[in-house]
Amino acid sequence: MVLHRITFIAALLVTCNLVNAKELAETPSYNARVLASDLDQPWSVAELPNGDLLLTERGGQLWRVDNAGNKIKIGGVPAVYHKSQGGLFDALPDINFAETGALYIAYAGGGADANRTTVVKANLNDNTLTQITTLLAVNPDKDTAVHYGGKLAWLADGTLLVSVGDGFEYREHGQDLDSEMGKLLRINSDGTIPADNPFVATAPRVFSYGHRNPQGLVVDAATGSIFMTEHGPKGGDELNIIAPGKNYGWPAITYGIDYSGAVISPFTESPGMEQPITYWDPSIATSGLAIYHGNEFTDWEGDLLIGALKDRKLYRLEMEGGTVLSQSEPFPEVQGRVRDVRVFSDGVIYALTDEGQLYRISRN
Repeated sequence: MVLHRITFIAALLVTCNLVNAKELAETPSYNARVLASDLDQPWSVAELPNGDLLLTERGGQLWRVDNAGNKIKIGGVPAVYHKSQGGLFDALPDINFAETGALYIAYAGGGADANRTTVVKANLNDNTLTQITTLLAVNPDKDTAVHYGGKLAWLADGTLLVSVGDGFEYREHGQDLDSEMGKLLRINSDGTIPADNPFVATAPRVFSYGHRNPQGLVVDAATGSIFMTEHGPKGGDELNIIAPGKNYGWPAITYGIDYSGAVISPFTESPGMEQPITYWDPSIATSGLAIYHGNEFTDWEGDLLIGALKDRKLYRLEMEGGTVLSQSEPFPEVQGRVRDVRVFSDGVIYALTDEGQLYRISRN
């Protein structure tokens, strides 16, 4: 066991660019149970104020799930473009959902020749979406069914962050402020543009740029820090702390290479471009991202939980002052392509896998 742990940490330092690794603490006693196992391409899970879960399936289904795993289908979901990586993505309750009943939903809109990441606002009434209003349709359209982003997160000021991928074949758009692909966007809750966005005169909705395919997004309620993960190509998955107006480099700098083996860029850094706080080479295929605050696993306060599609695991990143100290696999029972992970207000952890399982993880 000791030899295995030493070998693991040594490999971790080489492949993940982690610094100051400490001895990994044992996971406290816990209960990881499968709450539902019949899901079809689940993509995201969110918390409703009454304790129910809001769950999306990429094919276009939206479900309300109770703590016994019972599902109620929600009607009125907009038609999605479901092909390859396209479909229904995030569903995020309004900050004041108990009063407004409003949801914000990200999905792939359009069709094969012209599609885009789209965000709508809707009211949830008697398990049906009503008063659907389009808040954002990424410009320009693309004709690829990949790299949408589609993650949503609230900032403390009530503005909404929306991650957008580069469309794969349009990777140069990541550096082009005339395009909203390869960006993190920021809008008001009614779809209007915040007056303090960093490029409000020229690229009104752009908050940060130089991103490839952001698959994890979380705002730390304690500090206001914005953490985002994105897929690299072959190698070079990144974890970044996002600041307004900053350029995160793709594809001008990268720690990965093309899937063909060709060099995308000879550079891993450049003046005026931000470095990730850590990266993975080889790729783990980063997905959902959550920050731990709660009373279930108190020793993990401020640490990150991250899903890995390729590694088929749920990882914990031990954090200190914006630095990753170590990486561990606290819940080996969670197996499969971990698509999403969330920490609810009671400190309970929920994780989704592409294989259709929803896990609930608590201390009891």
